[in-house]
Amino acid sequence: MINLKVQPDIRRRNIDRCRERSILLPTFAQMRNPSQISASVRKRLRSVGLWDLDPLNLFRITWKNEAVDHGGTFAGVNAMEIPSSLTGVPARIIALVGHWFPTGAHKVGATYGCLAPELVRGGFDAQKQKAVWPSTGNYCRGGAYNSALLGCDSVAILPEGMSSERFEWLRNIAGEIISTPGTESNVKEIFDKCNEIDATRGDEVVIFNQFSELGNYLWHYEVTGSAIAEVLETALADGGHYAGYVSSTGSGGTLAAGDRLKQLYPTSVNVAAEALQCPTLLRNGFGEHRIEGIGDKHVPWIHNVRNTDMVVGVDDNDCIDLMRVFNEPAGHRYLEDAGVDAATVQALPMIGISGIGNVIAAIKAARYWELGADDVLVTVFTDSMQLYNSRVAEERERHGDLDEVNAARAVAGALERQSIDDTLELSYYERLRIHNLKYYTWIEQQGKDVEELKAQWYDREYWLRVQERVGEIDRLIDEFNEEVLG
Repeated sequence: MINLKVQPDIRRRNIDRCRERSILLPTFAQMRNPSQISASVRKRLRSVGLWDLDPLNLFRITWKNEAVDHGGTFAGVNAMEIPSSLTGVPARIIALVGHWFPTGAHKVGATYGCLAPELVRGGFDAQKQKAVWPSTGNYCRGGAYNSALLGCDSVAILPEGMSSERFEWLRNIAGEIISTPGTESNVKEIFDKCNEIDATRGDEVVIFNQFSELGNYLWHYEVTGSAIAEVLETALADGGHYAGYVSSTGSGGTLAAGDRLKQLYPTSVNVAAEALQCPTLLRNGFGEHRIEGIGDKHVPWIHNVRNTDMVVGVDDNDCIDLMRVFNEPAGHRYLEDAGVDAATVQALPMIGISGIGNVIAAIKAARYWELGADDVLVTVFTDSMQLYNSRVAEERERHGDLDEVNAARAVAGALERQSIDDTLELSYYERLRIHNLKYYTWIEQQGKDVEELKAQWYDREYWLRVQERVGEIDRLIDEFNEEVLG
């Protein structure tokens, strides 16, 4: 559970730090609905860049930022629809766009969901401790960014094989960067480094492990889930049927939005996507892949497996092929000649590699469920190609510039051929099998309580109790801000 027991001395130091730096913290309610943010903050944001190291950008931790790089305030939910002319399925596929968050990825929200409760209750000392952000990419970027806004030290941990853009940016933001062996799939190596830091640095650090921090789950349940609900309200205004939500497994946080959507639309399904090259949920499997940032080889502690209806395996080769089509001139020409509208083609760089994987998973789910033109699937684009341009350059260096013949082959192979292979509709016992995989990582290796593991499955109130913490957290944030203002 999320610990909200107040430690007054540390809380007071955090208040002093925020008062010194004129820092106020947004509530979950304000992240869901920025119209609740004060007029003075909105006015001051007009002179602040989206990625600037300005504490005002804490109020831009929302899906509703105006889609500009500098000086924007707030608008509707940033989302885009991927047309049938591209997907090849009649079902509508709509995605939230993470590009318009500070740092260019929605993970800055997940880190805030973990950090803010600890700040306002005094579980983390912003003056004396370092915040440790273990990640396969964007989470440590978001954590280092929020730490910098709050003027506290940070340690970013990520695999050495991640894109160069991540490391270049972190060198200017994070207090310390630790590279662990491997790439996206090497999560245990990250956990091992966290355990080493915990053993050697002790009270000097607080580790915010996205795979086990329920603040990550809670932020997506409240903020991402609410944003999707607003998108659906518009999409279904003239009729139609919300079919389900598709998200890569990753830390398990983004999947939490599906819990909120199931409460609003009980007949909808939640689809968990993973790399076919590392089929942990599908087959208890392992391996390496190139869908950056989603993490695998374990089931995250914060994944509510009871609410997962299907697992879909996505071939990373398809993601890399489409990455080139979506971001090279020949690919754009081919798509427009094939009937994809120009506006969609120009918007395709808004989709990062994991976002491409989510589109493919949505196509496979649409084909499996035989969805029609009245059905709507929703997914999320964590980030954009702004963070992966080096990967496009690497593919060009290996294989040469993309031409339209190879663009056609890529589209035929990665989109038109997608079938219901490597999909698994989950029965009760398939869900239980996946849930039980948590034991080996979290109980045997990471020292979690086996009774809580059982509660996650058998106690039907467990996840509801997590969700209900939002009101208390917002109350603590409001009280904290009042004392900061004095």
